[in-house]
Amino acid sequence: MKKQLSIILILCTSVLFSCFAQKKSAGKKADVLKVMSYNVHHCNPPAKAGVIDIDAIAAVINSVKPDIVGLQEIDVKTGRSGKDINQAQELAKKTGMHFFFGKAIDHDGGEYGVALLSKYPVSETQVYHLTSLPEIKGEPRVLITAKLLLPSGRAIRFGNTHLDAERDPANRMAQIKEINAIAQKEVLPFVITGDFNAYPESEVIKEMDLAFTRTCQTCQPTIPADKPSRSIDFIGYATKHPLVVKGHEVIVAPEPSDHLPVAAVLELKAK
Repeated sequence: MKKQLSIILILCTSVLFSCFAQKKSAGKKADVLKVMSYNVHHCNPPAKAGVIDIDAIAAVINSVKPDIVGLQEIDVKTGRSGKDINQAQELAKKTGMHFFFGKAIDHDGGEYGVALLSKYPVSETQVYHLTSLPEIKGEPRVLITAKLLLPSGRAIRFGNTHLDAERDPANRMAQIKEINAIAQKEVLPFVITGDFNAYPESEVIKEMDLAFTRTCQTCQPTIPADKPSRSIDFIGYATKHPLVVKGHEVIVAPEPSDHLPVAAVLELKAK
């Protein structure tokens, strides 16, 4: 009798566990991420020479309500932006997000580069120094990456960059090839933002498209912010780990920076 009761108990426990597992699996949802890319012109409104307005940039970000932001042209403790001011840290405080800053160059007694903001925990941060060919004499550039842990428990790799701005595209081409190689080796879904200083029809963006799917194919202009006519700011995801683009827009914010920010909604399907 005891043996029969034990068998019944084991069977019931097995059935309950199976039902729980199925319910838990059925309850899994896709991760939906709102991603933003913003070249902030070191928080200097172009029409206000010498003025630093971090609040204006933060207000734009807060109005969009992104989960992740890639920021380009960030000053950290420079003379022009305030020797005690870390713009990445200040924007993180004003938006309630985590941050990571990657230095591209020393500038005016401080540092200048790119940063990311994230609602999600940030780990495994890295700064990749990208190629600048000696004959081009371009400003050094970087790619920053971080692992972001989503509420579902899944993780993505997020990257942000600002490619060379010289007229000769050789640096940009070398830099995007390096970024593509990094994306190809990545085992996590990889989302990238940046000011690529290249138009959609350029060879540089065609090279980018070999490894990434951009969230816009017919892309609205992002510069100059007051009368936009060209598109050089993009969001994309590594094609080897496809996501679903649920939306893409250029944000109308002509005063705080010389670039308009770009936002996209991406869905990472549940497994």
